[in-house]
Amino acid sequence: MSLAKKLSTALNETRLLILGAQVLFGFQFRGVFQEGFAELPRHSRYLDCISMLLMVTAIGLLIAPSMQHRIVEEGEETRRIHRVTTVFAAVALLPFGASLGMDVSVGVERIGGSRAGLLVGSVLGVLALLLWYAFGFAVKLRRGEPIMQDEEKPTPLSTKIDQMLTEARVVLPGAQALLGFQLTVTLTNTFQQLPESSKYLHAFALCSVALTIVLLMTPAALHRIGFGGEESRSFLSMGSLFVMMAPLPLAAGISADIYVAIQKAAESSTIGIWAGAAAICILLFLWYLQPLAIRKKLQHSKAA
Repeated sequence: MSLAKKLSTALNETRLLILGAQVLFGFQFRGVFQEGFAELPRHSRYLDCISMLLMVTAIGLLIAPSMQHRIVEEGEETRRIHRVTTVFAAVALLPFGASLGMDVSVGVERIGGSRAGLLVGSVLGVLALLLWYAFGFAVKLRRGEPIMQDEEKPTPLSTKIDQMLTEARVVLPGAQALLGFQLTVTLTNTFQQLPESSKYLHAFALCSVALTIVLLMTPAALHRIGFGGEESRSFLSMGSLFVMMAPLPLAAGISADIYVAIQKAAESSTIGIWAGAAAICILLFLWYLQPLAIRKKLQHSKAA
């Protein structure tokens, strides 16, 4: 399989994972505002807070390869970006699985009690690790195939454009689902009981995610309306800029709603602030600071 095909497959697989992560995060956020949430024991509410932060970490890890592809490689197909996509997707499964197990534990506890919740959540988490990691490594060892170094070639313009649009599609469906959850939360009675500051912060988060959707849809609209579907380097440059800009308001929106949800769940503004700050630091590091640092390092290496 060629390097181009491998990278395209990796991006499509990431697309499946990020959609699930963002939808689950939306459910987690919405769950805090359900009437039954206040009846949960304190440890379950804290577990839900940890679960949300883990899912945010998974989202950050899954979007990071696309940002490195835009910022570091400028759309070129390289062995490094294929390796990065594989590693980040594999690492993201760990917080994803842990968060999933915690969510199931909280849900089952509501039905069968604390012991049942802990048992089922733990079994599911261990099963996820076995299937996602142990099974995969076992198959890899059994195959015993040598790793082939794919030849790096200049990436055709058409491929760069296709991958740029694919990277927009990686984030877009999940952002749209998250916006839907954010909108429905405003219609709950629990939301109306929040402090005014939390309501305004949620409005900011809602607008931020909506802006992300607008930015991610702009390249496709620009390609159809402005360029008539023609391949153009100027379109690639403009489209890449929109794709790189879109995660910034998404990070702001997710972090703001992390504060709103965790402040409500933990009944502590201090915990909410620390959680929101942690979320924005994780996302900005993975999506912007790390890619820029890698780009600068590679430029220095080439110049030396």
